[in-house]
Amino acid sequence: MTSRYRAPEGANSPSPRRRTVVKAAAATAVLAGPLIAALPAGAATDTPAFLHGVASGDPLPDGILLWTRVTPTAEAVPGSGLGPDTEVSWTVATDKAFTNIVAKGSLTATADSDHTVKADIRGLAPATAYYFRFSAGGTNSPAARTRTAPAADANVSGLRFGVVTCANWEAGYFSSYRHLAARNDLDAWLHLGDYIYEYKSGEYGTRGTVVRPHAPLNEIITLADYRTRHGKYKTDPDLQALHSKAPVVAIWDDHEFADNAWSGGAVNHTEGAEGTWTARQAAAKQAYFEWMPVRPAIEGTTYRRLRFGKLADLSLLDLRSFRSQQASSGSGAVDDPDRTITGRAQLDWLKAGLKASDTKWRLVGNSVMIAPFVIGSLTADLLKPLAKLLDLPQDGIGVNTDQWDGYTDDRRELLAHLRSNAIGNTVFLTGDIHMSWANDVPVDAGTYPLSPSAATEFVITSVTSDNLDDIVKVPEGTVSALAAPLIQLANRHVHWVDTDRHGYGVLDITADRAQMDYYVLSDRTSPTATASWERSYRTRSGTQKVERTYDPV
Repeated sequence: MTSRYRAPEGANSPSPRRRTVVKAAAATAVLAGPLIAALPAGAATDTPAFLHGVASGDPLPDGILLWTRVTPTAEAVPGSGLGPDTEVSWTVATDKAFTNIVAKGSLTATADSDHTVKADIRGLAPATAYYFRFSAGGTNSPAARTRTAPAADANVSGLRFGVVTCANWEAGYFSSYRHLAARNDLDAWLHLGDYIYEYKSGEYGTRGTVVRPHAPLNEIITLADYRTRHGKYKTDPDLQALHSKAPVVAIWDDHEFADNAWSGGAVNHTEGAEGTWTARQAAAKQAYFEWMPVRPAIEGTTYRRLRFGKLADLSLLDLRSFRSQQASSGSGAVDDPDRTITGRAQLDWLKAGLKASDTKWRLVGNSVMIAPFVIGSLTADLLKPLAKLLDLPQDGIGVNTDQWDGYTDDRRELLAHLRSNAIGNTVFLTGDIHMSWANDVPVDAGTYPLSPSAATEFVITSVTSDNLDDIVKVPEGTVSALAAPLIQLANRHVHWVDTDRHGYGVLDITADRAQMDYYVLSDRTSPTATASWERSYRTRSGTQKVERTYDPV
């Protein structure tokens, strides 16, 4: 693949009813049991250990961000606040044997950062694979591979990204990560949000079975809680494998904080009983930036922009930090121009970046679906589980106000901007909804397809989090066979929807087209689940429309 990037740019409605009322754990207590549960079995030692793997992220033409977490002593588990300051060195080489070292240095891991460290390496060559590792106290971490981005002015023949979202630890195993790690052909992988979940053990749907308990067992509220949960996730071998094979580009959605989070609260947060939202949000953000190989961007959020040569740039959105509170479905507030999903500054940044872009493709990392969606004439047995999954009222009003459907003025402004400035080849890459979709993004859904499409959207299903068949507790594919035709009938811009399966996507981009290959897992509850190709959709350059293609790349 020829060279393919510029430094990141950073560029009042009624309160929703809480999905589940949770009694809070004491905000200042850190229980030894839940913390130790985050430590892998047999891992306690008197010498430093790298128990949570290594990772890289946010590739630049001349650099990469490297991450790890060292456990200096047995008691220094995630969230404990314990353990001595520990020097951690890092090494970058062009070969697996580390015979040609091109960069090295050291950092100090402290309890103040939960013994995580990040090294923002510069001076590397563009579009080049590198190997890296950390060491502390005579112990080496596992070695890992990463890749820099192409030079900003490079003519790039192709790009390939893994795409994932919505990984509920208790619902199953992360086989999607394992299968992406085995590919060996990814320039990077995109995580579109819900990397972790905040619920207490057993609270969030798993077909009535906790496949594997997370830590801590309580709902995470404090900084120690969020650190412990991140630490637990980073012990997963499949997640470690993917982090060790390619750089990640990640954004957050709501569950990195709490369900249906907005700038001033969340459905799954009780002010007072669980402390202030300001404190909880700050704790969640601190733990996220400690534990993720992500560069904090504008205002300490995740919205930023990466470039991959002349072929594509990638605008990454933060749709939780600035949004207005979700409106009640059917209230009319969804059209209020004073309500926002992006915040004014972020929307202006996005519009300016899309207009100024000189790349062939404009990708947008987008945590919630932008294409409009109405439920249509679903029967009650299908409507109720869909309404539960989407937090909709069960009276048939078809709008999910947590998506862009709840903030229509922002959507209209953005789509009008694309049309009025003749900005083509804009592709939204979306997570959140636990289903797979291939959508046109119409300017006016009510008159589509007689009216134009401004962009296209590929929505990726969950790694493990419940979709419709899990909620109804029927064999996978059963609900989708009934619901998908009705959804498409009511939403003519939707080319395809699968409401039932778990898996991942592989996005392949050339000058001529952007194609998403959708892969599904055989069984989310099996640690050895197989993966198989399900379908592929593409948008050809200049069309702003999705079409089916019958082979994966």
